[in-house]
Amino acid sequence: MKYFLHLAYNGSKYRGWQRQLKVRTVQATLEDTISKMLGYKIACKGCGRTDAGVHASQFFCHFRTKEPFTYDPIFRLNKMLPSDIRVYDMIEVARNAKAQLQVVERSYTYYIHSVENPFLTNLSSYYPIDTLDMEKMKKATALLQGVKDFRFFCKQPDIYETTICKVSTIQWKEPSKNRLELGISSNRFLRGMIRIIVANLLAVGSGKISIEDIAKAINLEHTLPVFVLAPPEGLYLSKVRYEYLDIETKPIF
Repeated sequence: MKYFLHLAYNGSKYRGWQRQLKVRTVQATLEDTISKMLGYKIACKGCGRTDAGVHASQFFCHFRTKEPFTYDPIFRLNKMLPSDIRVYDMIEVARNAKAQLQVVERSYTYYIHSVENPFLTNLSSYYPIDTLDMEKMKKATALLQGVKDFRFFCKQPDIYETTICKVSTIQWKEPSKNRLELGISSNRFLRGMIRIIVANLLAVGSGKISIEDIAKAINLEHTLPVFVLAPPEGLYLSKVRYEYLDIETKPIF
């Protein structure tokens, strides 16, 4: 039997999704818990990777079992898992279904708050947004939509055969006076791409770099003058879509 697991996790205490030696990861925690529940070892293949401290309000992975469940596996898993990982659905899928390779679009959301708040420390990034020029930021953001080469917005561009991505949507939202969100959807993402984009758009808004700097980088005319990554705690994998599976994301705030 093959299943897709629909879950969410707070990544604050984890070194990302992927299993690594001697560090706590979401994949290792999930695999070990499911294996304990089943009584034999299983492996989970995730829909992608998240870095240390990054969250997922929607994530999918697939795994195989020797037999169908005769009990409620979601209830049992959530009892066994730490409270910062929650399973929402377990969906039986075809043998050729693949959680990573068959994704048609992923979406990320980056959350920013402008009033220091101890309850948001690990769930959103602090930045004084009242000083930002939102009009400039929105103009720079618009340059990143479409089929573009994000080579200069990537930590390790040389590991990819191509650094071209199709960004279907990228836009800022201001849900309240002290909150700001950047949503971005694409057919693929490169290492560090979103956090580099966020850091540089904020640099445009604060006057540290210009809209022209973003234009030159996306046109491969010049590297970014500020090559930094925004903090991980504001970043969430927020939507994963397949041709045969499209589930609404659970609200987090």
